[in-house]
Amino acid sequence: MAKSDRLFRLLTALRMLPQPVTAARLAEETGVSERTLYRDIDSLRAGGALIDGAAGVGYTLTEDPALPPQMFTRLEVEALVLGLAEVRMAGDPALARAAQAAMAKIAATLPERVQRHAIHAVSQTYRYEKRPVVPAHMDMIREACWDERMLDITYADNNGDVTRRRIWPLSVVFLDRTLMLLAWCSLRQGFRRFHLHRMSEVTAAEAHFRPRRVPLLREFLAQMRDNPRL
Repeated sequence: MAKSDRLFRLLTALRMLPQPVTAARLAEETGVSERTLYRDIDSLRAGGALIDGAAGVGYTLTEDPALPPQMFTRLEVEALVLGLAEVRMAGDPALARAAQAAMAKIAATLPERVQRHAIHAVSQTYRYEKRPVVPAHMDMIREACWDERMLDITYADNNGDVTRRRIWPLSVVFLDRTLMLLAWCSLRQGFRRFHLHRMSEVTAAEAHFRPRRVPLLREFLAQMRDNPRL
């Protein structure tokens, strides 16, 4: 592994793991020996990172040179912590990991006083009811939305009737008890809401609908405001 890649992974681990974090834990997280880890810690310090601690004690990243300083009010910090905690609980595994990484990066850029507000936030979230298991094709759907790529899906409707459809995925919606996909359906020639757990055999088509996702989504949302039963 290139040294630059190792240092990037080490910074990410220092941001995300509960601190102080031991050299053994950092070495395990970054896939290097403890001897290499100590050299990488010295390299980060030489590059401007303020890392407190020592071998046998553990390490704490107190100033991160790779990220610009951020300033939030105490209430803004509460909103960030609460929102990202909700994503960690409600999102699929990839989205939950991204929320954890985002919170670590944000916290690493905060002044020490504000950082304490983030670590010991007043607002918390908890869900007694868990959502159904996120389907395996969630990543493909998200990528298709970003890339504006059409999807071919097998879908079972409310009556249990199964059809094969080509759709233009526009947005994933996280509801209280389910996940839905807003899309244009080529079969029905109109906007439709698809329950993700009723979708199967999801494959990415070669065709794109770029650059129509944003205007189509705006039109769909406008129609939903005018007709909530759409």
